[in-house]
Amino acid sequence: MEFTVTNTGNVAVVEVHVEELDASNADDFRHDMDPVLHAQSRIVLDLNRVQFADSRGCGAILSCLKYLSGVSGDLKICRVNKPVLTVFELIRLHRICEILPDVDDAVKAFAKVK
Repeated sequence: MEFTVTNTGNVAVVEVHVEELDASNADDFRHDMDPVLHAQSRIVLDLNRVQFADSRGCGAILSCLKYLSGVSGDLKICRVNKPVLTVFELIRLHRICEILPDVDDAVKAFAKVK
């Protein structure tokens, strides 16, 4: 899975570099995210390049959120394109994971959490 991790203070920003997060690469995403999840409990997932996500892709994101919740961490998602946002709304992901317009807003959202 192609992504870049940038640390901003105590938040890891993961910019995903694929156009599809689906059954073909969801397992790779989970596997490659493991070191990031173990190193940082506050993660922003930047999905700007992702144009399509299916149930396996959403499941991979949910597995990251579940892990982080178990270690008192959190996941924020940002820069979600309309087709992917529609899928997230259908599965109600936006109700359990904060979705923000840009990276700065997502990083700042962690400062509001006490």
